[in-house]
Amino acid sequence: MICHLVSRSEWAAGADGYRPASLGDEGFVHFSAPELVLETANLYYRGRTDMLLVVVDPQGLTAPLRWEPAAGPADRGGALFPHLYGPIDAAAVRVVVPLPCAPDGSFTAMPTF
Repeated sequence: MICHLVSRSEWAAGADGYRPASLGDEGFVHFSAPELVLETANLYYRGRTDMLLVVVDPQGLTAPLRWEPAAGPADRGGALFPHLYGPIDAAAVRVVVPLPCAPDGSFTAMPTF
């Protein structure tokens, strides 16, 4: 499984097919391996109380999926991240769950799914 972080409002706006801004801006959808989700959430979404974790089965995707170095300014220790070069297929989505932050704004626990 691979994971995508998105705000509730962005996910709801994609009812006709979710296409995040990064797909148009950078050409791909950002994903993380489950073990890197909390690091990613803390780096980019700290303090956000409206985040969702979208869990996707890569076998259900039709667009190309490539594991590549992190895009952006942060050095992620050479970790590779899944980048999807097309929209997320609804059939590949296994679960969408809230990703709550702690009172201090940090993300400390993965939800169960």
